[in-house]
Amino acid sequence: MDQNFTHYAFTDSVKAVQSAQGSRKAYARAECSGDRYRLSADEIHFVEMRDSFYLSSVGENGWPYVQFRGGPPGFLKVINPETLAMPDFSGNRQYISTGNINAIGKVMLFLIDYPTRQRLKIWATADVLQLEHYPELEAHLKLPKYRARVERLLRFRIQAFDWNCQQHITPRFTIEEINALDL
Repeated sequence: MDQNFTHYAFTDSVKAVQSAQGSRKAYARAECSGDRYRLSADEIHFVEMRDSFYLSSVGENGWPYVQFRGGPPGFLKVINPETLAMPDFSGNRQYISTGNINAIGKVMLFLIDYPTRQRLKIWATADVLQLEHYPELEAHLKLPKYRARVERLLRFRIQAFDWNCQQHITPRFTIEEINALDL
């Protein structure tokens, strides 16, 4: 199937740098570690607990774009182990990610939990779905207590994922997390 993250991330130029820096041998083993595109219970739980993530896309001009996406915990939903979806809330009306997804359709989701210093990278193909064409999915993604207006839906078909190392992540806490501490 070739849905191991290394097939997306380790291009010839990346492998050349790995060779020059002495890490290629270790990462060559990672390339043989099997496909990882179906989320397990650990990844599903991690995704469902997030109240934000970063979404990167690329425009037809070849330039990358990264956008912060936020909402209540669980706004990014696991539809099945190979598919995520979310309501696309109204924002600044630039529509850069929407246009990039319509043009190229390749994205990366970067999910991070600052208190535990965990991060999950997900390579995916994405679709922009109009509400009127997907009423059942819209109902499934509905967040009745969140007052943001939903303009469309975004669906992500997972191609690969990888847990990233904890090194260099500074723990950060929300006000709610600090208030919940029994100090």
